[in-house]
Amino acid sequence: MTHPIEYCIQPASPQAHLFNVELRVHDPDPAGQRLTLPAWIPGSYMIRDFSRQLQMMSATCAGGPVALHRLDKQTWRAEAVSAELVVSYQVYAWDLSVRSAHLDTTHGFFNGTSVFLRVVGQEHAACLVRIQPPPTTVGEAWRLATTLPALAVDSEGFGDHQADDYEHLIDCPVEMGRFTEVDFVAADVTHEMVISGRHVCDTGRLCRDLKLICETHAALFGELPVSRYLFLTTVVGEGYGGLEHRDSTSLLCRRDDLPLAGMDKPTEGYRQFLGLCSHEYFHLWNVKRIRPQRLKDADLSSEVHTELLWAFEGITSYYDELALARSRCIEPASYLQLLAETVTRVTRGAGRLKQSVAESSYDAWTKFYKQDENAPNAIVSYYTKGALIAFGLDVTLRLLTGDRVSLNTLMRALWLRYGKPDIGVPEDGVERLASELAGTSLDDFFQNYVHGVAELPLPQWFASMGIGFRLRPAKEPDDKGGRCPPEETVPSVPVLGARFRQSGDLVELTHVFDDGAAQSAGLSAGDRLIALDGIQVKATNLAQAVATTLANGSRRVHLLRRDELMSFVIHPKPAPADTCDLWLLPEDQLDDAVLKRRRSWLSAG
Repeated sequence: MTHPIEYCIQPASPQAHLFNVELRVHDPDPAGQRLTLPAWIPGSYMIRDFSRQLQMMSATCAGGPVALHRLDKQTWRAEAVSAELVVSYQVYAWDLSVRSAHLDTTHGFFNGTSVFLRVVGQEHAACLVRIQPPPTTVGEAWRLATTLPALAVDSEGFGDHQADDYEHLIDCPVEMGRFTEVDFVAADVTHEMVISGRHVCDTGRLCRDLKLICETHAALFGELPVSRYLFLTTVVGEGYGGLEHRDSTSLLCRRDDLPLAGMDKPTEGYRQFLGLCSHEYFHLWNVKRIRPQRLKDADLSSEVHTELLWAFEGITSYYDELALARSRCIEPASYLQLLAETVTRVTRGAGRLKQSVAESSYDAWTKFYKQDENAPNAIVSYYTKGALIAFGLDVTLRLLTGDRVSLNTLMRALWLRYGKPDIGVPEDGVERLASELAGTSLDDFFQNYVHGVAELPLPQWFASMGIGFRLRPAKEPDDKGGRCPPEETVPSVPVLGARFRQSGDLVELTHVFDDGAAQSAGLSAGDRLIALDGIQVKATNLAQAVATTLANGSRRVHLLRRDELMSFVIHPKPAPADTCDLWLLPEDQLDDAVLKRRRSWLSAG
């Protein structure tokens, strides 16, 4: 009989940000038990080396010491013993994100990948987890929230929990502290949200909106494969992020993003937060169950590459905001503004012409998650361009099948063929299934837009949905698109062709764009601008100063590169037409087929 693996974790020193962890292995490998900690967490494709936060590791057997031998940066081997092996260690937890672990005197949070060593060879054994509260001097009135099944817990949720195996164990994040807890029922399933951090929130409004969004996604797939779902939300002054799990999600948001009582319509921040919740909830199907074969049972000790992140993150990014409109949480015009901002983010990056979304997916580990000052010129986001390709695939399927088949059909088919039976999706699985549903080959579509860098035919795609489309120059540096009426003409003023920020008394260039005026003049990222034509510049007036350049004129800029004073002559260029506006075309201008298609698209048809 295989005994369960036992873990005990306690926030023993919140002031020092330390969790104490004890691991008990009842049946250790007689040749010497190996123990290892993941190097990355599923859903976040970058090596994070969580083991660097482990300290004070020791092992005993029957009360006597057991030697631990380091095999690599994240793996240890205990010397051979014939009885229960007990391993103790501390985890330094000071990463306030959705990916790792964080502990202070106000709350504690952890993902299992950061704190629970894997017992090599016993990954499929059941796990017992005892989660203890912090010392009473800190943890008074603390409660615990997790989807780990409870065995014997107190009224605050602390005590013994269980997991089917190690994969289950590390897929259930834990939040503890003094938090707000609310719940609602969607698709006959109880959903809970825990909100940690100082906040003011109209939780009634939040629950009503989330219920509509969750039911919209469940209706798309035809079923909800969980018996409970938990949103773990940490509220901060500035921050944003989310990470999906099988029956929960970890979220990070600004406190200003939460809804307030009496709010007439969603603010920009609340709309963003609803989109984040929608995105991570859609992952309940698309990523956590419909998942690439290469990521199913992935080795968490090293990189695992797939070209399919454009589908799993891009398609999810398409549906996350579309669901806000379909659920009536926002108006169609508000949704088109968000979609226009996505188009703008893609068209402003020259990387879209150099890297395909398939390559972006494969290179997520080394390029997307490790962006530098040249990123806009060299890479494309499989999230944003993937979302536009998902939209194009939706349009293409509808047009080829007389609107009988859509991307909704493809997602349901992926669920039934791969997700529900827990079969990994092969690298060409999405493409083959899409062609099968279309009744014709879609090879050209995928070669051009997924594996190639051809410009997306956005005007044609949007026209097929009854949506007006245009690209125009930006009105000001923070113009994200989607906010200018189509009848308004926007002049193309001279621009620098760079992103910048105030750095002390100087203006630092953070990114210099390909073929822009700054690059053509020899300016580089990291340069700190002092003056333009002998007049000091600030981040607040640089764009306006450049915009006043006469046609075909030039400006002399003085700057510091490292510790050297340099001077360059720049020739500002007209702002490119890279900012998108989208709008609903009047119904009397559309033929019946297009009008019906648009209505179906916006109502989950």
